[in-house]
Amino acid sequence: MGNLYRFVEPVVLYVLEHNGPTYGYELGGNLKNHALTDAEIDRGALYRTLQRLETMGHVTSDWDTSGTGPARHIYSITESGRDHLREWAAVLNNLSRSMESFVRDVKSLGKIGTETTGAAAAGTH
Repeated sequence: MGNLYRFVEPVVLYVLEHNGPTYGYELGGNLKNHALTDAEIDRGALYRTLQRLETMGHVTSDWDTSGTGPARHIYSITESGRDHLREWAAVLNNLSRSMESFVRDVKSLGKIGTETTGAAAAGTH
């Protein structure tokens, strides 16, 4: 599932663009509402993604010391991050079309008959 964590990136960018600047903890809660996979996103993966996005210049973070508790990072999307989100949208759109085609092709195999699908399942196709 390691590569699926890459799909956290566009969701993080989307949530920051849609909701505005936010704390990592809040961001983690919002990821579940927009997840692209059914894999559970652990906090470590989220913070590694935020760190990578910040290194790439797509996200900035500042310390918020305005509360009574400890200082917290607040994350914001940059213009570069908005551009990167649009790039992700194009990639995911193409991937979506390819996956739909693949699923349709696989489903069509079931219409061929049990002899062919049984042979394929047995590895003799």
